[in-house]
Amino acid sequence: MQVTRTSRMLRKTLLGLGLSLALTGSVMAATMADERPDPHSYSRPDQVTVTHLALDLKVDFDHRALVGNATLMLEHQREGVDSLVLDTRDLAIDKVETKVGDQAWQQAKFKLGDDDEVLGRALTIELPAKANEVRVHYRSRPEASGLQWLTPEQTAGKNQPFLFSQSQAIHARSWVPLQDTPQVRFTYEAHIQTPKGLKAVMSAANDPQDQDGDYHFEMPQQIPSYLMALAVGELRYQSMSERTAVYAEPSVLEAAAAEFEDTETMMDAVEKRFGEYRWGRYDLLILPPSFPFGGMENPRLSFITPTVIAGDKSLVSLIAHELAHSWSGNLVTNAVWADLWLNEGFTTYLERRIMEDLFGTDRMRMEAVLGFEDLKADLERHEAGDTQLAVQLAGRDPDDVFSNVAYEKGRLFLAWLEASFGRERFDPWLKSYFDRHAFQTMTTDRFLVDLDKNLLQKHPGVVSMDEVKAWIYQPGLPKGHPVPSSNAFSDIDNLSAAWLKGEKAAHELPVKNWTTHEWLYFINQLPRDLGVARMAELDKAFKLTDSGNNEVVHSWLKLAIVNDYSTAYNRLDQYLTGIGRRKLITPLYEELMKTEKGQAMAQRIYREARPGYHPLAQGTMDEVVGKPK
Repeated sequence: MQVTRTSRMLRKTLLGLGLSLALTGSVMAATMADERPDPHSYSRPDQVTVTHLALDLKVDFDHRALVGNATLMLEHQREGVDSLVLDTRDLAIDKVETKVGDQAWQQAKFKLGDDDEVLGRALTIELPAKANEVRVHYRSRPEASGLQWLTPEQTAGKNQPFLFSQSQAIHARSWVPLQDTPQVRFTYEAHIQTPKGLKAVMSAANDPQDQDGDYHFEMPQQIPSYLMALAVGELRYQSMSERTAVYAEPSVLEAAAAEFEDTETMMDAVEKRFGEYRWGRYDLLILPPSFPFGGMENPRLSFITPTVIAGDKSLVSLIAHELAHSWSGNLVTNAVWADLWLNEGFTTYLERRIMEDLFGTDRMRMEAVLGFEDLKADLERHEAGDTQLAVQLAGRDPDDVFSNVAYEKGRLFLAWLEASFGRERFDPWLKSYFDRHAFQTMTTDRFLVDLDKNLLQKHPGVVSMDEVKAWIYQPGLPKGHPVPSSNAFSDIDNLSAAWLKGEKAAHELPVKNWTTHEWLYFINQLPRDLGVARMAELDKAFKLTDSGNNEVVHSWLKLAIVNDYSTAYNRLDQYLTGIGRRKLITPLYEELMKTEKGQAMAQRIYREARPGYHPLAQGTMDEVVGKPK
């Protein structure tokens, strides 16, 4: 089945939904003309821009491939353009066709450029004059970096295979030929065929009813390519509210729905402060444990790691984070990956505001302290240039920019602005920022113009542009930066000191009502050379090796490696082979690699665990541990 649509039909559909084409016609042309070229894309959207994508794909688990075609609707930004350049990586191109108006499809000449390790290969297609559609017939390769194909044994249910995509930052090009740059926003539709009994879901309007292998999707809002998402597996659906639901494997569904039942309340909190939610529904997909991230903010359907299902809602800040992306990132998007802080710093700020509204100031402050500790560690680990908010990323893999600098330093900068101006001035500016730039891309330069015009100049004498630029362009943290604090953590410092001095035994510590955040702070602040005897005392009192909280056990296992606490090594083995979330496994492998004994353990464990890791996690661990022979 071919799925195409004319621009007129698409415009009619959008208007019928009360939506607008934010970047079409002269507006799109002006934006493309102002935008600097994206160093991580071969495409030239300043010449020809993709405005709509129609996918027709079959999911082939036997060959670990997506097979079919992609139809791209084009808008010419300049006269006389005779070629279209798309981004690809690990795609086998079978045939390309072009179309002019209502004329018949014509086979087109195309060329694949040289392969670049980071960027992949440019697909250059010859365009007839006024060609407004291109269709690429292709298949993905098993090694596509944006897809993970899981065997039944690698899933929660152990019954059926599973496929999921991860397009950020520039991995969409490994499963769809497109203009893989956040500078280009497009609508899309898809026809996906799957084996019987497996359900497909996408970052689009999903039908919860089973369709037995034949699925149709529409995304009427414009999105950048990194928010393209697809998953296929033995999935079930459970509603949580009028606008929210969970998709998950059957064995995980009930626990996930209970854990994340406050999602609608989170949506209400953000809408009250920062404007309406503009994406229709907000559903969650709980992925198998190999998902390499905590979450991915695919619009309408965030992808979520099962490692945050703790049973007590202690890790739901991750849901708040992915939801917040519906305003910062998905709605107002960084134009290039060097400006990632515009996505992640804003989102982390909104996340903490959500947690404060739902769970109180104390919870927010504890999470802010833990985030600040993570930031300090990254500031020490990274080169000075990578501790700026606006980093230099040309010639590098954009995945390199994902660190706590973009997230936590970006949040701290916005918290500084909030404290300087007060919420009564800052909140209206932030809400109007989302409104002014909805469904558009943003650069650091344009952000500074907006901030100056709509906040600094309206309230002169509060902060200077020089102070703002110091946050963005200077390494590290400016003098006088805010330092998050928590009274709960101050009490833990006192208790920890008393135990370390021998004034209290471990079992005497009043931990009955401690939250996950208090446990994390307690473990992370312990001396690195704690010793086996002290580790054993804590373990006997609190069963930390056997903890079911993935964040807590991560911190404990890291301390166990440092102190060669062998009692925890079986748990370490299970942990590293059981999950693939990079945030949790990378520090443990890095710690193991610091000693000869640890290196042998890391290599043995990784040899077993690697086949179950996502390609992104494999690439990271190959650098840390070494690729197994």
